[in-house]
Amino acid sequence: MSAKAISEQTGKEFLYKYICTSADVQNKFRFANVTPQTDFERLVKEHPWLLTEKLVVKPDQLIKRRGKLGLIGVNLDLKGVEEWLKPRLMKETTVGKAKGILKNFLIEPFVPHKQAEEFYVCIYATREGDYVLFHHEGGVDVGDVDAKAQKLLIKVEEKISKDLVKKELLVNVPSDKKEVIACFIVGLFNLYEDLFFTYLEINPLVVTNEGVFVLDMAAKIDATADYICKAKWGDVEFPPPFGREAYPEEAYIADLDAKSGASLKLTLLNPRGRIWTMVAGGGASVVYSDTICDLGGVDELANYGEYSGAPSEQQTYDYAKTILSLMTREKHHDGKVLIIGGSIANFTNVAATFKGIVRAIKDYQQPLKEHEITIFVRRGGPNYQEGLRVMREVGKTTGIPIYVFGTETHMTAIVGMALGHRPIPSEPPAAAAHTANFLLNSSGSTSTPVSSRTASFSERKAQVKGLPAQKAKSGAPGARATTLFTKSTRTLVWGMQTRAVQGMLDFDYVCSRDGPSVAAMVYPFTGDHKQKFYWGHKEILIPVYKNMGDAMKKHPDVDVLISFASLRSAFDSTMETMQYPQIHTIAIIAEGIPEAHTRKLIKAADEKGITIIGPATVGGIKPGCFKIGNTGGMLDNILASKLYRPGSVAYVSRSGGMSNELNNIISRTTDGVFEGVAIGGDRYPGSVFTDHVLRYQDTTGVKMIVVLGEIGGTEEYMICKGIKEGRITKPVVCWCIGTCATMFSSEVQFGHAGACANQASETAVAKNKALKEAGAFVPKSFDQLGEIIKSVYDNLVAKGVIVPAEELPPPTVPMDYSWARELGLIRKPASFMTSICDERGQELIYAGMPITEVFKSEIGLGGTLGLLWFQRRLPRYACQFIEMCLMVTADHGPAVSGAHNTIVCARAGKDLISSLTSGLLTIGDRFGGALDAAAKQFSKAFDSGVLPMEFVNKMKKDGKLIMGIGHRVKSINNPDMRVQILKDFVKQNFPSTHVLDYALDVEKITTSKKPNLILNVDGLIGVAFVDLLRTCGGFTRDEADEFVDIGALNGIFVLGRSMGFIGHYLDQKRLKQGLYRHPWDDISYVLPEHMSM
Repeated sequence: MSAKAISEQTGKEFLYKYICTSADVQNKFRFANVTPQTDFERLVKEHPWLLTEKLVVKPDQLIKRRGKLGLIGVNLDLKGVEEWLKPRLMKETTVGKAKGILKNFLIEPFVPHKQAEEFYVCIYATREGDYVLFHHEGGVDVGDVDAKAQKLLIKVEEKISKDLVKKELLVNVPSDKKEVIACFIVGLFNLYEDLFFTYLEINPLVVTNEGVFVLDMAAKIDATADYICKAKWGDVEFPPPFGREAYPEEAYIADLDAKSGASLKLTLLNPRGRIWTMVAGGGASVVYSDTICDLGGVDELANYGEYSGAPSEQQTYDYAKTILSLMTREKHHDGKVLIIGGSIANFTNVAATFKGIVRAIKDYQQPLKEHEITIFVRRGGPNYQEGLRVMREVGKTTGIPIYVFGTETHMTAIVGMALGHRPIPSEPPAAAAHTANFLLNSSGSTSTPVSSRTASFSERKAQVKGLPAQKAKSGAPGARATTLFTKSTRTLVWGMQTRAVQGMLDFDYVCSRDGPSVAAMVYPFTGDHKQKFYWGHKEILIPVYKNMGDAMKKHPDVDVLISFASLRSAFDSTMETMQYPQIHTIAIIAEGIPEAHTRKLIKAADEKGITIIGPATVGGIKPGCFKIGNTGGMLDNILASKLYRPGSVAYVSRSGGMSNELNNIISRTTDGVFEGVAIGGDRYPGSVFTDHVLRYQDTTGVKMIVVLGEIGGTEEYMICKGIKEGRITKPVVCWCIGTCATMFSSEVQFGHAGACANQASETAVAKNKALKEAGAFVPKSFDQLGEIIKSVYDNLVAKGVIVPAEELPPPTVPMDYSWARELGLIRKPASFMTSICDERGQELIYAGMPITEVFKSEIGLGGTLGLLWFQRRLPRYACQFIEMCLMVTADHGPAVSGAHNTIVCARAGKDLISSLTSGLLTIGDRFGGALDAAAKQFSKAFDSGVLPMEFVNKMKKDGKLIMGIGHRVKSINNPDMRVQILKDFVKQNFPSTHVLDYALDVEKITTSKKPNLILNVDGLIGVAFVDLLRTCGGFTRDEADEFVDIGALNGIFVLGRSMGFIGHYLDQKRLKQGLYRHPWDDISYVLPEHMSM
């Protein structure tokens, strides 16, 4: 959503900080905020003027007409303010239909003035520009300003001026005040533009001899401009409408939404209600709310919300568990229902999202049973059959009543079932054909059959009489194309959207196009190259260009651009695209483009005769010809909805998800879709309903038109006008969603940015009524939309206007390997296996332990190593021992071979990795690699029952060294403190030390022969680790021995000593040591033996 209301305090802070005007604005930053927690003594210290001036106090909670409601205290001292607040602060009050608690107040200095010094000023955004309203009589009794006020339209990219303001707005203002008011309005308008306001009202604006005073203010800003205005806005708080509380769960979901590329929305309407929804899609979420309210559930509707844009399994789980947590806090005497609904998805993997919901249901299965919750599910889209299967399965395994339906069931039928208005089928409806049934070629033929139907029957008949509608030449001002797409349309795709491109190519193939519709891709973040795709069974290469100019120059046949640019780059890339006269249609997929930018795009497109579809859209589709990106979903839906060939019905919708639902409804009730466009959910879509309805009116093959309108805006009234004036003569079936909004006590911002009524005429109810009166076919509810479409279609067939063509099977397209695997149709051995780590989900997992739990448990580095090396959660003493081993093996000076090599390499100018590797390569039996060997030798001798003396004698007889025994410097008389520290810890903490004790007995024998034949640090770590693995309780004897055999213990030395090697590398670099050359006097130069003789 874009336009969001801000508090009066926030609005004034913006104005006082950033307005640039010669008008003398008074009382800057002189306001104090009062809440139930306010300490008045502290407040006075922060705002000393509270004690010296007369004051005004009022609630700051988005309440309109506070003066008429008696909610403003005027001309009071501080004591009077406190008295005025007592009966109001934290008290419930009613404003219109909304009941709410007054808990946030604003105190400001009282401004003595005359009625003649009060003025009214308002600026608000429209599609064509920004209107400035001014009235010379402001204040509480200003009345109908739309009728009274002077109006000035500042068109997009035009500038305001003082002279223009004086001439158009200040005609009734005394001459002595004109200059100061004109200066203020110019400064206010510039502030409005710079800070991306969408609405700014000041009433009254008081202008006295002392200066300009902003008394009461209401404002909205475009929240999507946060990335532009963050430095000036700071962290803006958007208060909820009066009558609705702000809940922490809403803030949690808003935070998830901000961190996700998907869309996650939640508004709590009545937390005690029994009807809860979890709906996929912005448009679908409104339709479900409408249907619930139509069936009498408005008072029990607990929430409004939506999840869409392909959220991950984890994100859906987080969203679902929030809903389930709220549902199970308070019981309802009639039990509760959860409606998990949605339209047919275009690109969201339904199975992935449903698996997240299923996880949440399993977590809450006991509370769900206790609260007698029944769940109703309806969904379609990619892999939906698997999603429905797992949902049915969880119902069976948990015992929770879950009723599951797919695309064979009307989208909102489950609402009637849930509310008892419609019977629940005793058996689930026949399952729709599985995705595989559509995509796998059972005939074995790899050839592409000739298309059996490239146009609707009625269109072919019409073309005998005259030529089809022609494309208008793009680039001519105001000249828009009647036909946007044909079977020869070629497009550029901006962005590395390989899945969407492959979907377009598969659609092209199944439509029997001669070649791919995608000519090339543009992606500025890589160099020019080619990307591999499939055309039927063959692999083809599509060029990818770094810049738009090269792509346009090399592909002059391209006339469409599909932009997957991000919300931050979509504006610039689209403006660049419009510089090329060959482009006549642009589809902008991104959601969240600031409205001011969108209006500039619209202006530029209007001047050049370019049609823009979007922003915030999935695109559009022309069956048999062309589709935009992910429109229409995957091939199973393309084929199920017969989108591979044209029908006779054209539609236009705001919602992308609902456009796919229309594909389904139209295919089931008529001969199919001729063309469909989703114009996008923003307040100012690039093209509007009438742009497309009039195209359809002028297109021979279209015999009837379907429009799915929406609350917000007035564009549907242009359709009414077209019907009344006879410009639109084809039957129009129309329904505006959002009828529930008039039933809510407080304002609800629905999923689409434009889905909010700013006046009565923008409500869905008013628009549906007007459309019906104009002569459109309007159902009683969305539930009946399919019936009305069928009725109109059947009538056209009966009159002979439509002659349905014979249906023949389309060509088959091979299934992608990745999707076949997703559907469980094939299996392939993995290239390699891993069991220690999984990074695929929302959270990194070490040996089954989430990373958050790793930190919560404070297992440290030793515990982390235990998870990754030994796949076990080791005891605390074991973790400590591992960390001690790493500490004592970290370094042993620069003289040892590993450190020496690292230093020499570093001084040769090599990088860190090369230098570290040079040192590590010296580790072996002679240096540092004795841990494994010592562990093996001592444990084998102990296990075989050989006495320590026998073991020493046998090793001597065999001529073998005892690994882990001996040191160059340390001896029995000069002990190694590292060994002593470790030995003391092991003796104090390990349950048993049999192998260590055996090694110490061996040490007694070897040191009696030579004092430096001590148990060294390698040997002690090796034997102690054997004791650890065998006695900590986490391993079997075989598992313990296996870890020794595969070299796990040497890893301790390698990991520990790597720290020291890196230290030596950094030390040499820091000291700026030059190339090392070994001194001659440290080298003994000798001749070969035969020469010296």
